[in-house]
Parts: sequence; C-alpha cells; structure tokens
Amino acid sequence: MLNFSFHNSTRIHFGEGQIEAIKKEIPTDARVLMVYGGGSIKKNGVYDQVSQALCEHEWFEFSGIEPNPQYDTLVKSLAIIKEKKIDYLLAVGGGSVVDGVKFIAGAALFEGDDPWDIIAKQQRIQKALPIGAVLTLPATGSETNQGAVVTRNGHKLPFSSPLVRPQFAVLDPAVTLSLSDRQVGNGVVDAFVHTMEQYLTYSVNGKVQDRFSEGLLQTLIEEGPKALAADTKNDMEVRGNVMWAATMALNGLIGAGVPQDWATHMIGHELTGGHGIDHARTLSIVLPAVMKVRREEKREKLLQYAQRVWNIQKGTEDEQIDQAIEKTEQFFVQIGVPVRLSDVDLNESHIEGLITNLKQHGMVKLGENRDITPQVSEQILKMAL
Repeated sequence: MLNFSFHNSTRIHFGEGQIEAIKKEIPTDARVLMVYGGGSIKKNGVYDQVSQALCEHEWFEFSGIEPNPQYDTLVKSLAIIKEKKIDYLLAVGGGSVVDGVKFIAGAALFEGDDPWDIIAKQQRIQKALPIGAVLTLPATGSETNQGAVVTRNGHKLPFSSPLVRPQFAVLDPAVTLSLSDRQVGNGVVDAFVHTMEQYLTYSVNGKVQDRFSEGLLQTLIEEGPKALAADTKNDMEVRGNVMWAATMALNGLIGAGVPQDWATHMIGHELTGGHGIDHARTLSIVLPAVMKVRREEKREKLLQYAQRVWNIQKGTEDEQIDQAIEKTEQFFVQIGVPVRLSDVDLNESHIEGLITNLKQHGMVKLGENRDITPQVSEQILKMAL
C-alpha cells in the first residue's frame, strides 16, 4: 500500500427529512446564497424544504447552473455575492451545481486578476466562502470532495482545493424519486466509473481499498437496474444504496494509498466539451476501450475484477478478461447508456479534434503510470468506435 494522508471533513446528514438539518448547520447570522440549476427543485418540493429550513436566515438565490457548469454563468453570481454581502453558499442540486458552487466559493474571494486563472493556470485558492450542499442527484461525489470541473468555450477543465470541500452535505434519497431514467442511469454509471478509476490500476496490496471498491461495484451492479425498473424504482432502500454508493465512490476513501487512473475521465471531458455528450455517457463509451487497449498493463487487476466482481472463475486468463469487459458493456447497456462513439453519432473523423484538445489541455501523460500519450489516447478512441 502507498503512503497516504486522509481527511474528510464533510459532515453528512443521510436519510429522509434531513434537509431540516440545514437549520443547525448554517450560522443564523450568515447571509446565504442558495445556488441551484434549472428549477426542478421547485417542482419536486426540495426548494420549499430548503426555504423552510432557512426561515431564520437572511438568504438570497441564484439559479441557472447548467449540466457541466459554464464559467460565464458562474461568474454572474459574483455581483450578487458582493452586493448582498454573502458569506455562505448553499448548493442545491446535483454534481454540476456543487461543482459550480465550489468555483464560485473560490472566485468570490480570489485576489488575482482573473478568476479563470484558478482553472486555466491552476492558481491556488487561498481562501473561499464556506459551502453546504443539498444533493438531489447522486453521481459525482462532489458533495464530499475537493474537486470540480468547469466548462468554458467548449473546454471542460478540472480544479481542486481543500478549501472548497463542502462543510456539510444532506443526502435524502427521497428527493431522487423525481429524477428521469436518464439522470438515474447517468448517476449509476458515473459512480461505477469513479470506482473503477481508483481500482483498475495495478496492485499495491491495498486489500481494504480493493474490497471497498469491489463492494461498491457490486452494489451498483445490483441496485442500479432496480433504480430503473418499474416495480422497484421507487424503493427507498434501492435509492438509498445508490446514493450512498455514489458518495463513497469519490470521497477519497477508496483512493487513499492506491494508484489512480483517470484517463477515462480526461478523454471523456473532451467528448463533453467538444460535442456536448452527457458526462456519464462519455465514461461508458471510453472505459471499455481503455480496458481493451490497456489490458496487459491492467492484467492483474482485470483478472481480480473478473473473478471478484463478476464471479468469473472458468476459462483462461484472457477469456476471463474478455468476459469481464463484455459484462461491463452489457451492464452499461442495461442501464441505458452508450458504449460506442457510433452510438452518439461520432466517427473516426472526430478523433483528430479530440486528440488536439487533449494536447492543448496538457493531457499528454495520462493513466496510473503516466504513459497514456496522445498516441495511446488515439488508440483508445479508435477502439471505442
């Protein structure tokens, strides 16, 4: 196992009715800005619950955060923060809203010339407004971690800072019942691939991390389809297990002390930024191709994945790996997401532009061994055709 330091300071309130915990989490003298997306929270009752929880606070609101939050939208909030003297941010939504609020928190107190430098130049955030989160779509794990991605002019780029980790997060599975099948499926896949990025690398004998990861993968394989099936999609236990799995997949725990990949994500970001494809759907397209192209580098963990997660015990090593990749693709198809570039109307002619953008964004040494060059990324994208 590799050396590591692990700390997660986000306090989690999990379960039905937990939105009222906001009352005690945010200081009553705080001036709060509630930030949300397109307004679905006004249809499913979440807005009313949050409003009630904030009844003793002075609060304001900012809406319109898009999936894959746009820089130009986010910076509009800064004028409100300054005018209203906001000193606490409350993200109410899915991972995109939480990511957007993380950027707003840093940008509001940024002392440089241009807040975009936080992302484009990876300038360190020295201070940030405190954040709370009410999660409405389990997927990214952003509610308990320090990372985020922001999009500008078709470029989707990440940043990270411990100062933007939410101080608390409310996870009420009941609020997910109003999600569309597409949103639910995307969330399951996002959590699945987050886990795989930290698991499917090379062994460092991190037995605890491996077993945690395998348990999360099996939970998503079991519960994901149930969250979409007509007779079980409203089952609160199913929804709760999916929600908690998504949070656990990227709160830092399973990635502590083990190598991590993230090539699937970096390549996927170019598909989202350049072609507007849902984040999770880029992952379901790219991951199987990564498994195929990198099967020798990942052989030991691919076999472990086949045997422990899918219970594949018969056949040669290569046959077991083939079956595991096939079962992964079948699972994605069952969840309702694409597994080929052709499924989203992209072909070989689009690959050159994707590789150009990877180079432009400095994504030239990807993977757990930092040996996925643009040439290897091109192989992966061709494999995904």
